[in-house]
Amino acid sequence: MTEIQMPRLSDTMEEGVIANWHKNVGDQVNRGDVVAEIETDKALMELEAFDDGVLEKILVDPGTTVPIGTPIAVLGDGSGSAAEAASSAPAPAAPAEAEAPAAEEPASAPAAAPAETAAPAEAGSKPKASPLAKAVAREKGVDLNAVQGTGPGGRIIRADIEAAASAPAAPAAPSAPAPSAAGSAPAAASEDVEEVPLSNIRKVTAKRLTESKQNAPHFYLTSAIDVTDLMGFRADLNERLQAAGGPKVSVNDLIVKAVATSLRANPSVNVSFAGDKLLQHKRINLGVAVAIDGGLVVPVVSDADRKSVSEIAAESRELAGKARDGKLKLDEMSGGTFSISNLGMFGIEQFSAVINPPEAAILAVGAARDEVQVRDGEFVARKILRVTLSADHRAVDGAVGAAFLQQLTGLLEDPIRIIA
Repeated sequence: MTEIQMPRLSDTMEEGVIANWHKNVGDQVNRGDVVAEIETDKALMELEAFDDGVLEKILVDPGTTVPIGTPIAVLGDGSGSAAEAASSAPAPAAPAEAEAPAAEEPASAPAAAPAETAAPAEAGSKPKASPLAKAVAREKGVDLNAVQGTGPGGRIIRADIEAAASAPAAPAAPSAPAPSAAGSAPAAASEDVEEVPLSNIRKVTAKRLTESKQNAPHFYLTSAIDVTDLMGFRADLNERLQAAGGPKVSVNDLIVKAVATSLRANPSVNVSFAGDKLLQHKRINLGVAVAIDGGLVVPVVSDADRKSVSEIAAESRELAGKARDGKLKLDEMSGGTFSISNLGMFGIEQFSAVINPPEAAILAVGAARDEVQVRDGEFVARKILRVTLSADHRAVDGAVGAAFLQQLTGLLEDPIRIIA
């Protein structure tokens, strides 16, 4: 018998959600086959088999959150003995009540086996229910003790709660409303409110960025950069690249290259705070934030200072596409030393970003706007771009951050230096 366990698919992953199974019970599985998709704290990732065998039992239904190392399926020789052994093994402990609700369970049990039906819990006992089922029960006012569970081992799942809530209720004697306490929390849900379970990505993003704001003393530096010449330089560069059959470059691609060059000239910004020491990164790996449906992911352009603008453009587009499709690999999201978050395409002129730990700084990029400037005693219209550096004051001093922005401003205002 070979157990397939929930793997650690990222450096910050603590648990994962089974998004869907690619194999069914009874299917032959070969080493390297994709058996399932796992939603991690960063992306939707493929789980490959490490052994050959027949998938004899699926232990975790799609939509279920389990900690890393938890058995999720069993491979055997096809005789069914592995499935029997797994059934006789003690079940893993249920997650604590304090944990976040799991993702939504399927409406019905897998077709591979009939659903088990459990009797209502005995008086004084605590019915087994998933965290999401408990949350839905509270929302709909359903008594868990009166619900029959159809999940694995009689566990109550969301579908059971929905069925109980839609069943005709017996008339009950009216009761007086409970007195409300001052300062009590508002109701979790009502006809005007819908509860949306957090994706694994958003849960971990919330946790890590909260820790970042609490632990890292942020300071912020903003520069207004004249990018009029940069816009003209980009247009000319794209004409030349297209004529040569190359990819077009965006303003963000030029910014990424300029940031990488500035970090090479100011290595004291390319650091991480590590308790009683600083980690000085020798490589310049730039994380470029990408918004996806489930939250925010930060694919990494490795060694950006050693790549051309056109190479950065091609790689950035490929990584962004993978991020939106949930196909990023672990090494494409790891090892970042500095991040860039650009909201200019949404018309945002200026903002401050939260540092992505364990990095010590992040650059927030706004939109380029026409502004009136005084040049040689005359009013002229220029394209002005505002960028804001958020830095961890434990690792980066104000003067160091200012020198970095001064270098970046010089490059963007004299763009030929970006590719020199």
